[in-house]
Amino acid sequence: MARTQRAQGSQRPRRSQAPRFSAQPLVPDSNRVFWPIVAFAVVAALLSLRLVYLQAIAAPDLASKAERARMSYSWDEPRRGTIYDRNGVVLATSVEASTIYVDPAEVDDPDTTAQVLVDVLGGRKSDYLEAVTAGNTRYSEIKEKADAEVGERMEEAVAELTATGGAHEGASLGIHCKAEWKREYPNGQVGGQVIGACNLEVDQDNNREYYTGISGLELYYDDILSGEAGYTRMETGSDGTPIPGGKNESKEAVDGQDIIISLDIELQQYVEERLTADEKGMTANGGSAIVMDGGTGEIYAAASLPLFNPADRSEVKEGATKLKAVTDLFEPGSIFKSVTTMAILESGTMSPDTELFCPASITADGYTITDAHERGDATYTLREILDQSSNIGISLAMERMGFSMLHGKILEYNLHSKTGVDYPGEGEQGTDILGSLADPEDLSTVGMYNISFGQGISLTPLQITRFYGALVNDGVECTPHFLISKPQSGDVAEYATEDVIENKEAIEDITSMLKTVVTDGTGKQAAIEGFNVAGKTSTAEIYDEENGGYRKGVYNLAFTGFLADSSSQLVCFVAANEVPTDGVVTPMFKDIMSTAIDRFNIHPE
Repeated sequence: MARTQRAQGSQRPRRSQAPRFSAQPLVPDSNRVFWPIVAFAVVAALLSLRLVYLQAIAAPDLASKAERARMSYSWDEPRRGTIYDRNGVVLATSVEASTIYVDPAEVDDPDTTAQVLVDVLGGRKSDYLEAVTAGNTRYSEIKEKADAEVGERMEEAVAELTATGGAHEGASLGIHCKAEWKREYPNGQVGGQVIGACNLEVDQDNNREYYTGISGLELYYDDILSGEAGYTRMETGSDGTPIPGGKNESKEAVDGQDIIISLDIELQQYVEERLTADEKGMTANGGSAIVMDGGTGEIYAAASLPLFNPADRSEVKEGATKLKAVTDLFEPGSIFKSVTTMAILESGTMSPDTELFCPASITADGYTITDAHERGDATYTLREILDQSSNIGISLAMERMGFSMLHGKILEYNLHSKTGVDYPGEGEQGTDILGSLADPEDLSTVGMYNISFGQGISLTPLQITRFYGALVNDGVECTPHFLISKPQSGDVAEYATEDVIENKEAIEDITSMLKTVVTDGTGKQAAIEGFNVAGKTSTAEIYDEENGGYRKGVYNLAFTGFLADSSSQLVCFVAANEVPTDGVVTPMFKDIMSTAIDRFNIHPE
């Protein structure tokens, strides 16, 4: 058989083959499927957690917020307590007032409503139409805290117009009168710094207005005077109408308590008049005065220039709201020599008649110290050192005793601590320290000399007044204060006392020496006929805060004294600030204490 042979180089056609597949199962792309599942799970978990939070945790709070949104408050403000002086004279009180407003939703005839407002309040209709027709409120205030009589006239006008058919039948005209309280100060500026003032605060969230003290005793005793607000709370719909069966609760207002304070408003008035009488002279740059009972701590009068009128705050001068005699520090100068002298007498280092050579000048640490008035070398008794207010004499007498003794006595006399007076602004909060007093080891010799005559140490007028009060009260200091009692509760305020002078015989000596300051020394113009005035003058240099050292040509003048051997324990401090020439304030003391003598029937004993 013949065979057919392939030609050389020819190829046999290949048989087509089916594609081959792996024996492994089909697996989808893991990333494309996995992440959407994870995202879905996360969203589901978050929604579940949110649902749990809303239903289990936030539900009570959300329900409460919803309820509050439906609740409508009507506030009943308490009557703020009255402040009386020691004789029952009203110093601050709350009187009835009427705030007149319109509920535009109730107004059927805007023109008639506006006319009623014009008839009672005056003005023109156009003055009221915008408020009467307001579409976004149910409370358009027309007149805030008008006199109660104005509110009564408004209510009578609305009632009369409705009764006579002048208004649409059943319409109330939308005019309402809300009874409120208005704070009044019958004596104007007299005692204004002590009494203080209130501001009308606004709580917009609760639609409430209320008074709060902002200065003076109105601030210090705000918790006592303010009382507690009352309210009516009801659940209302979106249109403001009460929801039948909704929540409705109320609380009665609790009026504030009245207080009786120690001021004698007539003496206070004279003190203020006496300070302002010299406003073009001695007190042109400020002045202060305090009258305090050293035996009780009660402050009968206190004022600082410029004065403050809480009844008219259209113009308030800088610093007027502060009682600087209580709040501001100063270097006391020579009225502090009585403190150094008291320490010397208590220590037994010198007696009033002990003599001491006092040269015309002394030097220490490169500084020269002289007396205020030029003199030659002299020998003075301790009494004469105080009479003549000798800086050199008191420095050398203190040096004989030792400064550490004086430092200790300053602390014992509480001249480096707050008095505890019930008035805002006495020193820093949270500390009993008030004023500056360096430790003995930190002082140079000249620094010790300076402190002995009242320079290089700071205190407040009330602190030095408290010390002089101890001299008329057998060495016992009383806490200065204003509050005497709360008449509604019958509570009588009690205050701390402290015996600060151990050597009682020294009190008689210092009193005798202070009397001769007035009869023979620098305080002659403080003398009052028929009385033994005891006190000390001061012409203090003023520290220059900007440049250091002491200012040239201006002084703080002061006098602190009392009526020795009398039926009274009143102590009086008077001062004039930044006086450009040498002078005295003793005539101010004389006039104030003479007025007190007549006012309180004080007599010599």
